[in-house]
Amino acid sequence: MTAKSVRKAKEMRRKERRKTTDVWSSAKIIMTILSWLLFLVALIMSYYAVPEKDYGVLRYYDIEIRQFWLTPLTGYLYIMIWLSALGSYIALMVDKYRSRRRSDNPHFNLLFLLSINLFWLVYILLKAQ
Repeated sequence: MTAKSVRKAKEMRRKERRKTTDVWSSAKIIMTILSWLLFLVALIMSYYAVPEKDYGVLRYYDIEIRQFWLTPLTGYLYIMIWLSALGSYIALMVDKYRSRRRSDNPHFNLLFLLSINLFWLVYILLKAQ
């Protein structure tokens, strides 16, 4: 037997000692769900906050088009995105300090959510001036 197969056999024999999830794991799950929900609400809110598109049909019929960001909704949008980014960051930190095994999930969805939130914040800061 090779060293790799011996190591694999030992890992298979090793019992899972985790009985239930602890408070930190439950908090991480709740933070993850809340962060994604805030992100979805921010997506819906951004639909109403951004300036409207200038289509030729609208110009032809002289329909007024809003060319500016709605300030109250943009303020709420900032708050939602920041809270979503903070929640995903906290969940990543809890996961970092609570998971010790190689087989634990790396949670790429939280990294994706955090990066999208930060890019979105930069975009809004540059465009909503």
